[in-house]
Amino acid sequence: MARRIAFHLNCLEQGGAERVVTNLANRFAAEGYEVLVATEWYGEDEFALDERVRRVHVGLREDDEKKPHPVQVLLRVKYLRDFLKTEKPDILIPFARKALYRGLLAAYFMKLPVLISIRTDPAGHYEELADKLQIPLLFPRADGCVFQTEGAKAFFAPRLQENSRIILNPIHEKYIGVPAPEKRTKTVVQSGRLVDFKNQPMLVRAFAKVHARHPDYDLKIYGGDSHDGTKEILENLIGELGAGDYIHLMGASDQLEKDLVDAALFAFTSDWEGLPNALMEAMALGLPIVATDCPCGGPRTIMTDGVDGLLIPIKDEQALVDGINRLIEDPALANRLGCAAREIAGRANGQAVFEQWRDYIEELCEKYESRKKGR
Repeated sequence: MARRIAFHLNCLEQGGAERVVTNLANRFAAEGYEVLVATEWYGEDEFALDERVRRVHVGLREDDEKKPHPVQVLLRVKYLRDFLKTEKPDILIPFARKALYRGLLAAYFMKLPVLISIRTDPAGHYEELADKLQIPLLFPRADGCVFQTEGAKAFFAPRLQENSRIILNPIHEKYIGVPAPEKRTKTVVQSGRLVDFKNQPMLVRAFAKVHARHPDYDLKIYGGDSHDGTKEILENLIGELGAGDYIHLMGASDQLEKDLVDAALFAFTSDWEGLPNALMEAMALGLPIVATDCPCGGPRTIMTDGVDGLLIPIKDEQALVDGINRLIEDPALANRLGCAAREIAGRANGQAVFEQWRDYIEELCEKYESRKKGR
């Protein structure tokens, strides 16, 4: 009989961890598993779950909103624990920082394996006082952990590293096997939310310099507004540079596999990320890429400099200018890198990633069952 799997995260609003959970939940459901997704709230623009996946609200209730913050924290754990007692999943898989702590607390003293997943650069995101108190207390209770990169794995204690796997994000199938364009346009592209850590202002400034040398090229940035002020910063910067005719903020798109495929190249400029889905999708489409070698090693995990893309230092505007110019001016190099980049689909297609998660989940559940039986 197929296992019952419960994922836990804040919501399913557009974001990297949310996309991965949605893809995995849908894939496990398609393979006959019983899948539950326990979330804290509902977002405005969420990824769609398969109708066979059951979503359960475990967040605060209406009458909880005015209660003190410490009480709210305890209630979130209680509601998740109540969910676990009622649904009795075979394994709990919390994604992202606060959900990890809630999941481990809720499952404390319960007969249930917990597989946690680190989805971002731990440096700077798991270093607050609350983290330093909770990690040594709770992380030893995790039965396993999925990391995205070696850099993220190395941040934590040896015990967690030993009980872990590195598994890439699954690339949506719509990006895989898309035919290469007969001819590339003179457009540089980027996709991803407009948010501070993606350092899109550097891309805008760099492209203004590229455009001075290649005035027939333009830049299109696809991505929704994160409402952190980045969109306004970009709009003002484009205005100051007088670049409105050749730098365009395109907004969010649900057909990036069509929007991006014939671009001249893809520019990735993040200062830090976990494992960037947008970069993997661009690789799967066969785009020539110049990318920042950002912590915690996501681009370096999936790309090799000079083989399937160009890696440059973070926050190095001139290196970005040089990389873009190099790919524009050397079509043979751009073509070679783009063709090699497509090979990521063999490592990160949905089936391959699903099988790695499935095998790890089965391994952890079997170990847990053996310990329960005293074997």
